[in-house]
Amino acid sequence: MAIFLTSGWGFAAQAQDAPASWKREFPLNRFEKSAVDFNDILSGGPPRDGIPAIDSPSFASVADQLEVLTPTEPVVSLTINGEAKAYPLRVLTWHEIANDTIGGVPVAVTYCPLCNTAIVFERRVDGQETTFGVSGKLRNSDMVMYDRLTETWWQQFSGEAIVGARTGERLRILPSRLESFERFAKRAPNGQVLVPNNPSLRPYGANPYVGYDSAQRPFLFKGPLPTDIAPMTRVVRVEGTAWSLPLLQQMGRIETSALVLTWAPGQNSALDSRAIAGGQDVGNVLVQRKTDAGLVDTAYEVTFAFVFKAFEPEGTLIQSL
Repeated sequence: MAIFLTSGWGFAAQAQDAPASWKREFPLNRFEKSAVDFNDILSGGPPRDGIPAIDSPSFASVADQLEVLTPTEPVVSLTINGEAKAYPLRVLTWHEIANDTIGGVPVAVTYCPLCNTAIVFERRVDGQETTFGVSGKLRNSDMVMYDRLTETWWQQFSGEAIVGARTGERLRILPSRLESFERFAKRAPNGQVLVPNNPSLRPYGANPYVGYDSAQRPFLFKGPLPTDIAPMTRVVRVEGTAWSLPLLQQMGRIETSALVLTWAPGQNSALDSRAIAGGQDVGNVLVQRKTDAGLVDTAYEVTFAFVFKAFEPEGTLIQSL
């Protein structure tokens, strides 16, 4: 039986019995500290590190990749202190985490295919640098990561520690873009592009989740589905607010008092056809924050409606203006 205790960070801390298999896989994790119900955590199939994170990333120049990547292939792009890198989903789909350093900042570039969430975190926790791996566990269909110092489990969607010694802490999310390779190449012609360390390790460029975009319901999700929007509709989430992608596609540009959201065609979905390069055009989303110095990139995710509803049950989902 779980005993619920008060936690100062907004969750109910729980004393629960962890399955013996979890303890064997993660002997350093302090399972007595947790912020979620263990019943909500499912196996994604592969065991710990069955989906291998990239720890020693290799890169090629933009010019070298012009004949490898199609212009509309999706990449996670990141620019820090003048250094620009792109992490193609053709690679991240098979690894989900790339531990890297860019512009002197240690980062974890993450992608959860089941939620279509591409999020970049700083790899420092309380000033201590670490790396992250794929636990093989899911919560609300979203990847649960673990850090290699304490084996604490972290929710990819929020960057929050949910089980282990660091429960209650939150990773710093860094602004990044999910955009087409062509758009990155135009912005950063001297940038670097992540390439497989071993090209024969996985069928890079292939999508193992064929037809996921058009599924009636998500995979490995047992929570309630939204009733006011199709669960697999893409939404653009910024903190506790999300806008439906169909609305942003229709408008092209949405402004709030603090944000500017734009959409332009020309990016393949990584979750549609067998070849990522042949996926339907879901377009390029950019979210920027208004400042006295002009517009600056801010963190956002293009995810599915069911994900937003699951993690932001009190959040606002805007479908019309």
